[in-house]
Amino acid sequence: MNNGISLQNISKTYKKSNVTAVNDASFVVRCGELFGLIGPDGAGKTTIFRILTTLLLPDKGTASVSNYDVVKDYKAIRGILGYMPGKFSLYRDLTVEENLNFFATVFGTTIEKNYNLIKEIYVQLEPFKTRRAGDLSGGMKQKLALCCALIHKPVVLFLDEPTTGVDAISRKEFWEMLKRLQKQEITILVSTAYMDEAQLCDRIALIQNGKILSIDTPENIINSYPERLYAVRSDSPHKLLKDLKNYHEIYNCYTFGEYLHFSFKSEDENSGERLLKYLKEKKHEDIDLKLIKPGIEDCFLKLLKIEK
Repeated sequence: MNNGISLQNISKTYKKSNVTAVNDASFVVRCGELFGLIGPDGAGKTTIFRILTTLLLPDKGTASVSNYDVVKDYKAIRGILGYMPGKFSLYRDLTVEENLNFFATVFGTTIEKNYNLIKEIYVQLEPFKTRRAGDLSGGMKQKLALCCALIHKPVVLFLDEPTTGVDAISRKEFWEMLKRLQKQEITILVSTAYMDEAQLCDRIALIQNGKILSIDTPENIINSYPERLYAVRSDSPHKLLKDLKNYHEIYNCYTFGEYLHFSFKSEDENSGERLLKYLKEKKHEDIDLKLIKPGIEDCFLKLLKIEK
């Protein structure tokens, strides 16, 4: 069986609000791949997930999961996929063990039958197996939701913003779990607004306003950044942003943590020296200017500028 995912020219508009959530989106997730759908809130990620998990009908286009059409074969798809929505949606009044038993029963299986698939995750939950799900920490809720999505041994796993609202350590542990699950030959589609998580995927699709901006490996997307990128900071960050935007040689400039990232319009060997002279004339002190390697977020912002 082909356990991949395919989206071909999918569009979806919510008629009540007249918002086009997905606009002619296409991508393919290969069998056994860990594929990331990367974009901010409101980009269209959840709508795509709902279409692929047969919870929502597309207005246009076609989509398939393991060669099953999401419209015609929705019953077959629901039996082979695991789905973890962004919002914790398990039964809060049931214990950890009761939730897991319930989802296993729904799919006609048992915890014991597929325990090997969830063992590495569940051992961390076992000390709390009699605790109500609603009383778990964010990281533990995340692990329980993943166990429930896996208990029937799905061939395709959909994770819609699974690390939103959890601490950095839990995020790291979760991605390590995904890498281990990938070795079980499970195809994984994960969405996230965290750009740093994009580099943990085999390939990614960058999405904004329902449009796919780019599809490739994280490394190839970074290497395709067209200009040399610089970072600069000074003792007056707000004034620095204003002064850089008024400097005629700057092509693009935006805030990135304590630094500003920018490129030159037409760079030569003296561009940096001229910029430093300009900033000193503007009374900036403690200036730190350096050439940097772009990240996924820089590439995303660059693609947005091109799109406009």
